[in-house]
Amino acid sequence: MEFATPGMRLASVVLNVFDLEQSTGFYQDVLGLRVRLTTSTAALLVGLDGSQLYLRSLSPRADHTTSGIGLHAAIWTAPSAKELLRCEQVLKARGAHVATETVEGFVRVEGSDPNGVPVVVTHPGPDEAEISEIISRVYSW
Repeated sequence: MEFATPGMRLASVVLNVFDLEQSTGFYQDVLGLRVRLTTSTAALLVGLDGSQLYLRSLSPRADHTTSGIGLHAAIWTAPSAKELLRCEQVLKARGAHVATETVEGFVRVEGSDPNGVPVVVTHPGPDEAEISEIISRVYSW
């Protein structure tokens, strides 16, 4: 599909977490995001491309479900195969690695953040490889 004018792009994701400090460290280590702003209950992390991840701290007793409406997973794109391997190694070192596989032309590394939320990093990105079908993993998160 071609667009005549520049299209929309995702700028920010807001993710509710239980432990703000632990989650901030996780996303810094795995995705290489940098902390831009923090309060006692929230943090804004940014990527080199300007993408933003807001982390909002909730009570450990708050509901958590990935089977209802809302964010089920965030899929990130590594800029290189080397960076994807680094993400996989960090997830393994943290005991958070779930799987690495090649799916429909992409290498997918999946982990779980400290709150049990799936974190997926792929390479190449959607702008580098043609997507011809919905990835099957979408239906099992």
